[in-house]
Amino acid sequence: MAKRSSLFIRIVEGKNLPAKDITGSSDPYCIVKVDNEPIIRTATVWKTLCPFWGEEYQVHLPPTFHSVAFYVMDEDALSRDDVIGKVCLTRDTLATQPKGFSGWAHLTEVDPDEEVQGEIHLRLEVVPGTRACRLRCSVLEARDLAPKDRNGASDPFVRVRYNGRTQETSIVKKSRYPRWNETFEFELEEGAAEALCVEAWDWDLVSRNDFLGKVVFNVQRLRAAQQEEGWFQLQPDQSKSQREEGNLGSLQLEVRLRDEMVLPSGCYQPLVQLLCREVKLGTQVRGPLGDGGRVQGQSVCPPCPSKPTLKSRDLSCQDGKEPASARGPSVPWESAPPFPMVLCGPQSEGFGFPCASCSPTSPCCLPQSPGQLILLIEETTSTECRQDVATTLLKLFLGQGLAKDFLDLLFQLELGRTSEANTLFRSNSLASKSMESFLKVAGMRYLHGVLGPIIDRVFEEKKYVELDPSKVEVKDVGCSGLHRPQTEAEVLEQSAQTLRAHLGALLSSLSRSVRACPAVVRATFRQLFRRVRERFPSAQDENVPFIAVTSFLCLRFISPAIMAPKLFHLRERHADARTSRTLLLLAKAVQNVGNMDTPASRAKEAWMEPLQPTVRQGVAQLKDFITKLVDIQEKEELDLQRALSLQAPPVKEGPLFIHRTKGKGPLMSSSFKKLHFSLTTEALSFAKTPSSKKSTLIKLAHIRAAEKVEEKSFGSSHVMQVIYTDDAGRSQTAYLQCKCVNELNQWLSALRKVSINNTGLLGSYHPGVFRGDKWSCCHQRDKTDLGCDKTRSRVTLQEWNDPLDHDLEAQLIYRHLLGVEATLREKHRQLSAGPEAGPVLPGPGGAPEDPLAQLLQVLQDLREAHRSSPAGSPPLEPSRVLELQT
Repeated sequence: MAKRSSLFIRIVEGKNLPAKDITGSSDPYCIVKVDNEPIIRTATVWKTLCPFWGEEYQVHLPPTFHSVAFYVMDEDALSRDDVIGKVCLTRDTLATQPKGFSGWAHLTEVDPDEEVQGEIHLRLEVVPGTRACRLRCSVLEARDLAPKDRNGASDPFVRVRYNGRTQETSIVKKSRYPRWNETFEFELEEGAAEALCVEAWDWDLVSRNDFLGKVVFNVQRLRAAQQEEGWFQLQPDQSKSQREEGNLGSLQLEVRLRDEMVLPSGCYQPLVQLLCREVKLGTQVRGPLGDGGRVQGQSVCPPCPSKPTLKSRDLSCQDGKEPASARGPSVPWESAPPFPMVLCGPQSEGFGFPCASCSPTSPCCLPQSPGQLILLIEETTSTECRQDVATTLLKLFLGQGLAKDFLDLLFQLELGRTSEANTLFRSNSLASKSMESFLKVAGMRYLHGVLGPIIDRVFEEKKYVELDPSKVEVKDVGCSGLHRPQTEAEVLEQSAQTLRAHLGALLSSLSRSVRACPAVVRATFRQLFRRVRERFPSAQDENVPFIAVTSFLCLRFISPAIMAPKLFHLRERHADARTSRTLLLLAKAVQNVGNMDTPASRAKEAWMEPLQPTVRQGVAQLKDFITKLVDIQEKEELDLQRALSLQAPPVKEGPLFIHRTKGKGPLMSSSFKKLHFSLTTEALSFAKTPSSKKSTLIKLAHIRAAEKVEEKSFGSSHVMQVIYTDDAGRSQTAYLQCKCVNELNQWLSALRKVSINNTGLLGSYHPGVFRGDKWSCCHQRDKTDLGCDKTRSRVTLQEWNDPLDHDLEAQLIYRHLLGVEATLREKHRQLSAGPEAGPVLPGPGGAPEDPLAQLLQVLQDLREAHRSSPAGSPPLEPSRVLELQT
């Protein structure tokens, strides 16, 4: 059993920030620090006091972290960036809020005496003396102290105070990882002060010493324990009066802490198998009629006293309504097998869906209908947590090879309750949210290939584009000739030409991308296309299957990526105002094409009319593309998947600078050479260019740690080290420099994830370099010294291309179901003998016959497994379990 902690972070926007530039504005961005270590940097929003970021991150952390802080900075091109203010949330604060922190927080001033970090290693003892007991304090070492000097280090010493007496250690120059090994003694007097204070300071020759943090001990408690030793977190000096808040502006945040105790894989197998069986049976029973007519094992719903009853296996209702299935031999209800079965459904609503007089979860339809557990999960999931539940379920079934079947089942459930074609997949249902997650997980690389070049061109051209006459600003355009400014008509025409070019390039790129689209995405769209065509077969609805596909592909995937390329990892920075307007207009045009150029979409914004010829041509191109996209057979799908699995796409790739000198020479940032690196599931390789032949630098199985290098070593805070063993078993270190803190953390995260199961991973390392005859970090002269800082192998960033974590996904589903267990039991009680009867759960030797009872039994077993696990703790009460939310 392992405990896993993660933080979901959404940095929404800021308001009323102070002006830091002479123009009366600021260029704000945010830095997120976990225990004072920079993890995330948002993009800069230029020239504003009310910036909008809208950036989301998920960080996996060790459960021992203490706080997360958000620093709002003002970017300056010629000088050091200004600190505007910060918001700090402690782990304890987040742990007491199951739904997390959400809202506005006032920025507070950054006080240097509160910017402490690191830990100090102490040994405290109470020893007998000749006249009285003595308190012995051994100051051993410290690690990860705050860098207070311009060289990226500090000159630390420790001051120990007790009962009016003060003693100090020696000063260790230029180190954030000092070792003292000095001992001090104090006489314990009755009635004297009961607090021992250990303070760390940075020594300065000219100015006053800088405070590095302190630890305060209760001596009375120490007397009872007699001895205490360990690493203690340095705390800020909180003796100062609190400053007023609010004059530095505010920051809107969403932060959620999630702690999970993950059981061994075998404990989740019953839950996973039950959900997988539901998906398999649900898709088999509702299997496509167009693929072979009547499906195996069609049956009927049991009689419902308040509903029209079904009289035989031919699925015809006694009220005269008949389903769209082929006639079969009549079989009495009592003789029908319990599985697999389908819901009753009249012809007007399509085969395999509830009839108009039945609720999808009424007793006449549950639990005898396979796949209804998925429907129950949807019905018991609140709107605020539906996206997280959809993503978790999608990943769970993706890992089981059932993502396509799971989505197919959701398509059918959605179609079953949709009567109007123009409302299909327009709500935020489980089907819509799951499909969104599926495209981001399975189709992001494809999106980058199709859309990336067009987005790059828009950013590079930076043209002024506007189609709305009420918003045209001629002065922003300049002059088309030598002396004459452009007219409004000329601006509109030039804008239309630019947008037509971008839209045409995008549609052409999309049309050529059929073979590049992942096989599982094509197969899923094929199922969606067929299901919708079966549900709406009339000639007047001939465009509905195409619109169903484009509602996801264009409206929920491509268009959002055009409007916010930073959030889809297409660009590193947000667009400026001019580029944002171009992207918005392009996204609107893509939506019009995706809506098949309906009169309703044209009527909303008549000024989009200049794009109509390209839109109409785009509709024909898009329909042709979708026809080819969904024309994939089972054998072709398997062949494409097999070919894709053999390619092993890179986990991460991009340019890095590698340290190219050896020996005792000076280590400087200028000694780095730029190369193109590629990280796969086998090795870290490099090449001169992305297209040239790659050479293996480090085999993946040989990696022992991937950590940051302290700033003073190379004069840069964006250098990482990869510690590995060569073929001879000797320890080696590769130093790689990144261009920014985000790239640094992304590479560290990727390296840690792919090597998480390696044997011989290090627990400690040296943040510095071995220069001359000693380590630059702790000044130790033994090159084989174990290290002066702990490794951070569990600090990783959640990415769209992360490998699936089957046990964690199953645990998250369990936690969600545990939160709605009361509702599930009430459903089961209704489906049993009657409202008065309790749930029919199996005895020790029996097994429940219906899926809902099985699910309740599985939840009970998992709860017991959590309670009996030696490393675990009882799960939270259902009211505190609903942590999956957006």
